[in-house]
Amino acid sequence: MTFRPKFITFDCHGTMIYYDMAGAARDFYGEQLGAEKIEVFIRDFSAYRLDEVLGAWKPYAEVVHNALERTCKRNGVAFDPEIAAKIYDRVPTWGPNPDVPAGLAKIAPHIPLVALTNSMNSQIPHNIAKLGAPIAHVFTAESAQAYKPRMRAFEYMFDELGCGPEDVLHVSSSFRYDLMTAHDLGIKNKVWVNRGHEPVNPFYGYTEIKDISGLPGVVGL
Repeated sequence: MTFRPKFITFDCHGTMIYYDMAGAARDFYGEQLGAEKIEVFIRDFSAYRLDEVLGAWKPYAEVVHNALERTCKRNGVAFDPEIAAKIYDRVPTWGPNPDVPAGLAKIAPHIPLVALTNSMNSQIPHNIAKLGAPIAHVFTAESAQAYKPRMRAFEYMFDELGCGPEDVLHVSSSFRYDLMTAHDLGIKNKVWVNRGHEPVNPFYGYTEIKDISGLPGVVGL
């Protein structure tokens, strides 16, 4: 029997929204570093952003600022806080991955869609408006006062929805930010969108799809 959840909960940036921090890093540092070194820089920038969200909540502008400063130090590059601010300002301008609007549109009339996002309240409406399908609920790290992968972010969502882990299907392209925590919280129904961000990790128990066009079939639509 196909599982029909009360809610489908989504990671936003990276899964639904084309999260182009790599492109931003290339634009500001690619010419200076060259093809090989910029890839190392991008990898480090990603790792430091994850490290920055593991502690007490702070505004996402500080996450980007701190992560970029640490990345520059590690790679022997002069840090400019104005570049950090410019990268942060790009976040609300990003739109969906191409497969997202049509896939969501098939599901939205039947199952409420929920975004659980490591974002600020002022940023995310601009991203959500570009998705092309109604999102019933949007929960931010700012409101939860916790970023994923911390459990508190998910627990805030459950409290606000009045549901439990057994009631949702959680969809993400990231194990480290979403699916590992979802597993630990007892969310049995998970979908991994394989966008090439991370390697396969079957221990965490999920249905794999290549993009959101495959999601309607997972819930029998």
